[in-house]
Amino acid sequence: MLGSVLRSEYVVPARSFAKGVGSPPTALKGDVVEGYFLEVKKKFETAIGVLRKEKITIDPNDPTAVAEYDKVMKPLGKKADLLSESQRIKYTIETRTQDISDVRSYLLALKDIRVKRGLVDELGAEAMMMDGLDKVEKELKKPLPRNDKKGMALLKEEFDKVNQKLGIRKEDLPKYEEQLELKIAKAQLEELKKDAVEAMDTQKKREEFKDE
Repeated sequence: MLGSVLRSEYVVPARSFAKGVGSPPTALKGDVVEGYFLEVKKKFETAIGVLRKEKITIDPNDPTAVAEYDKVMKPLGKKADLLSESQRIKYTIETRTQDISDVRSYLLALKDIRVKRGLVDELGAEAMMMDGLDKVEKELKKPLPRNDKKGMALLKEEFDKVNQKLGIRKEDLPKYEEQLELKIAKAQLEELKKDAVEAMDTQKKREEFKDE
């Protein structure tokens, strides 16, 4: 679990663990590559155009500033046809795991994605999910493939118990995704603040150097 904010990735429809979910990106060649980069350039220019019109308060410790920043970035994503952070994570999961044949490797891949995203499993859900997998594999007396319908049904029962224990409901997914977006917005503001402070310090040192 990526903390309380990434619960949506771990509310387990076992279908998402089943092999074959998602399709690999098509290889880009020739004119397709040129068209792709032109499209990216267009999206970037659209994003810059929107940001130039907005006033952003760089204060990651102010919930209002974080919410306002997130409010700016959401329509920006729609206008520039960009993925939200939760959508990017979902896409990463699909592309990273599409060739993984067993559930254990799938779960380890999810953990790796979480760690690289800097998200914390505050509730210890990953360990609980692994315990559930251990129980199923012990019952089956073999590693669990993602295309094993009987085994996946058993695993879903175990994951449903985990979700119930953690108080996670599928109908709350929009709320969890909103929490994720706000957490990411705060992290982005922290980076912006860091960059702004460094830029001001650099400018100050330059001015002091000129005065000497």
